[in-house]
Amino acid sequence: MELQQERPELSAYLAADAVVDHDHPLVVETAFRLREVAEEPEAYAKGAYEFVRDSIPHSNDAGDLRVTCRASDVLKARTGICYAKAHALVALLRAQGIPAGFCYQHLGVLHGLVALRLPGRDWLRQDPRGNKPGVDARFRLDREQLAFVPDPAAGEYDDPLVRAAPHPATLEALRTAADRRHLDRILPTAL
Repeated sequence: MELQQERPELSAYLAADAVVDHDHPLVVETAFRLREVAEEPEAYAKGAYEFVRDSIPHSNDAGDLRVTCRASDVLKARTGICYAKAHALVALLRAQGIPAGFCYQHLGVLHGLVALRLPGRDWLRQDPRGNKPGVDARFRLDREQLAFVPDPAAGEYDDPLVRAAPHPATLEALRTAADRRHLDRILPTAL
């Protein structure tokens, strides 16, 4: 699938905002620590991806009822669903000058992914959701290895758009949910 950039200017995929707060001290500090062990962009991107995937449990898998949204809150609380973990990874990538955006899969509910653009490469989707039995997402540059593969027979599909900001429907769900159980009931099903 060929990914389509929502905004023509690459600078939109480097910007900080209220959710992708890559100028927050915790995000800056985390990015700096990750950069110390991986200086090249590809190595840094892989390290940031594995940090978010492996060090921040998916709140459903961990049974954590807290709902996080802002990248800095995800890093502080060390929990989040796919959307929140995507916010954290995008912030860590942008903090080191790697353009990154948001992609979604329609799997009955929306599943959040990250797209990144490394020097000399096209956009690549990565899934920082977190692994568990039956889920084996990996950082790959040769092909995608996401947590889930949509089933077209069930009406599932990949949305090819790389967004500069998280979709408003995902933000609304994260911001209005009283806890993760409530969030599970209000997850968006369409963009």
